[in-house]
Parts: sequence; structure tokens; C-alpha cells
Amino acid sequence: KQKRLNISSCLQVTKMLKEYEWIASDKPLFGQPNTPYDFKTNNPKEVGQKLQKWQEKKEMLGRHVNMRAMNMLSETEERYNELMKKKRIVENDKTKILATIEELDQKKTEALYIAWKKVNEDFGSIFSTLLPGAKATLAASKMQNVLDGLEFKVALGNTWKENLTELSGGQRSLVALSLILAMLLFKPAPIYILDEVDAALDLSHTQNIGQMLRTHFRQSQFIVVSLKDGMFNNANVLYKTKFVDGVSTIAR
Repeated sequence: KQKRLNISSCLQVTKMLKEYEWIASDKPLFGQPNTPYDFKTNNPKEVGQKLQKWQEKKEMLGRHVNMRAMNMLSETEERYNELMKKKRIVENDKTKILATIEELDQKKTEALYIAWKKVNEDFGSIFSTLLPGAKATLAASKMQNVLDGLEFKVALGNTWKENLTELSGGQRSLVALSLILAMLLFKPAPIYILDEVDAALDLSHTQNIGQMLRTHFRQSQFIVVSLKDGMFNNANVLYKTKFVDGVSTIAR
């Protein structure tokens, strides 16, 4: 009988060694003082009772625990990971959009400077043709930045005017006309219509407008309505309107 008990005990120990790997590593500590395996200080019976109480408490708590909590946690983690993925996509798109905006701003600035340089050159040339001896320019504002605005600078002879209010009404009309034509010259159209642009000007200025159109707009056609003979000297074709028996007629 004792032999059978010994064999049974050996088999049980072998089984436990296979199931619990920590037994082999902690075996040298069994029975040693000041260790968890000091069975003189730690009564196995009392420890067993405490273990049973903790197991009972665990079972009691288990009855009140939401068993779906782990599933809910898993679902929440999946949603979180999906949101983080979308966040990274949005952040990458934001970076690309900001880079595109910066590139477009740079191109816009470059295009604006090119347009300003060309329009300013033509503006001065046209104004000098319309008003011989005078000069005009589009200067950057006080901040010396075209993006902050431009201002007119006009000189009659060698005297630069501080303000356009120092010019006569006809001179201001020539400034406005020069700027409009300079902007049109930046991207010329095949045909333009001018309706009495010389109404506020004297005859000499009217003649200068006709000469300027011929020299600066060689690739464009103009339909010009005028009541002054000075404009007609530079025309290729003239159409005259008049009333005949109360009816408006046109003759070439």
C-alpha cells in the first residue's frame, strides 16, 4: 500500500512539474526562511483559507461584472483605431492643401509682379504719348510691396505731383485712360469700343489719343465714337451719322 502511495505521489509531482514550470525554478526556496515558501511562518492552512475567500469574492464580483465589457472594449478600440487612421489621412491632406496654397500664393505673387511691370511700362509710355513732356508711373505703396497696393506718380515736366488733385480734370482723365489702356494692352483683345473718351479733352489731346492707338495697338481694331475732328485723322475708315428728315442715317 505504501508503495502504491509513493508511486501515486511521484506521478502527481511529475504532473505538477509539467503543468507548473515555476515549481522547478522556485524549488530551492521551499521551506527557506523569509521567503513566500517559509511554511513555518506562512501557515498553508491559513493561506488556503485566504485563497478560498478571494476566490469566493472573485466569483461574487464576476456575477456583477458586465461580461460584454471586453467586447465593448474591443469595439471601442477598433473605432478609435479607425478614427486615428482618418485623422492621419486628414492631417496628410491638410499638409498637401497648405503646400498647394503656398505654391499658388507664390505663383500669384510672381504673376502680379509680371503684370505690374508690364502695365507700369505701358502706362508710362501711353501717358507720355497722350501728354508729351509728362511722365507717369505706378509705384508700390509706402510698404514697398506691390501686394499692399499701388499709387499713381505723375510728373509734369520735371516736377512730380504729390497728389492727383493737383492735376486738371483733363489731365486726370488722361491718367485714367492711360491706365485702362495699359491694362488692356497686357492681354490685348481683337476689338475695342471707345465711346467719346475725348469728351473732356481739348483738340490736341484728342489727336494724341488717335496717334497712341495707332502706335500701341497695332494688332487690335477700335470702334471709336467721337464728336471731334482730331480723332478722325488716324482712322482707317470713317462713318458719319446725321439726321435726314428726322431720321438718323449713317454714311461712309
